[in-house]
Amino acid sequence: MIYKNYPMVSRVVFGRGSFNQLDEILSPKRNGRNAPFIFYVDDVFKGNHWLTSRIILSYKDKIIYVPTKEEPKTSQIDQLVEDIILEYSELPSGIIGIGGGIVMDIAKAVSLMLTNKGESKDYQGWDLIKHPALYHVGIPTISGTGAEVSRTTILTGPERKLGINSDHTPFDQVILDPELTKDVPKDQWFYTGMDCFVHCIESLKGTYLNAFSQSYGEKAYELCKKVFLEDTLSEKEAQDKLMMASWHGGMSIAYSQVGVAHAMSYGLSYLLGIKHGIGNCIVFDHLEDYYPEGVAQFKQMKVKHNIKLPQGICRDLEDYQFDKMIDVALSLEPLWENALGKNWKTLATRQKLLALYKKM
Repeated sequence: MIYKNYPMVSRVVFGRGSFNQLDEILSPKRNGRNAPFIFYVDDVFKGNHWLTSRIILSYKDKIIYVPTKEEPKTSQIDQLVEDIILEYSELPSGIIGIGGGIVMDIAKAVSLMLTNKGESKDYQGWDLIKHPALYHVGIPTISGTGAEVSRTTILTGPERKLGINSDHTPFDQVILDPELTKDVPKDQWFYTGMDCFVHCIESLKGTYLNAFSQSYGEKAYELCKKVFLEDTLSEKEAQDKLMMASWHGGMSIAYSQVGVAHAMSYGLSYLLGIKHGIGNCIVFDHLEDYYPEGVAQFKQMKVKHNIKLPQGICRDLEDYQFDKMIDVALSLEPLWENALGKNWKTLATRQKLLALYKKM
């Protein structure tokens, strides 16, 4: 048997206030005054001096604020890479993503495309990247996506929504500072936290399950239940635990795979532009046949935190639009195989997916 040789984030620092160590961490990585550090920062922090004043800029370093109303597109990545190439005489010393999954995925994708020729759409898939990425750092400001630890960067391309899945994708350095999550709005906190919860359920119930993914998945699952179902945690404790759950949930799927909810939410996202976290929630709400215990707990969490999911988002869609969503969902073959096994094509029929989408 040949075992997969998985990559991991090589350095990580965790702790409240650890963001203050950013300059100390980056300084030894600088390649000279003409090789800047590029900071991609969620534009929700524009004018937020509590965060931005702690980003120390030297020489030609630059902060670029990233709008996060839409998930990243391959065309957006190509434009950001071109902007860097045209502006600087040397490759950057590093790319730093500060924000949620969208911003971290952008940082990962740009760092990959600065060292690999062509367009980012050509690398959507598994193990297509040939050259190591530029030094890149992830700093999450919301917990749940697992983007800080995963080997994928999820992009919407001209044909499909699919990640650049590669051993070169994971960050070289991650800073986990739970303090940075303190101002996340309630709905967003829930949707992104549920991304982590769904990661755990899909990993632990999948056919790809192994000792590594199970150990991480079980820890993340227990932490999610504590954060979303118990009343014993202080706000700071909940922030700390959810950030750890996000890390462990991301590690669990790094060693296995996600499943039905993620595959179908990709379809929603591609056609309707629905963000990943809320898309997972909308789909997962209807997956009792696949994950009965997990869906029951999810519904408990929804009630406890008074979350109302959008209803009827697929009500007015035409047949060709349903077909496109189903095409996108079914193209994610490893997700279906993890969820349903080798014979998944006999179980995940177009009729079954159509019926599920029509419930949403």
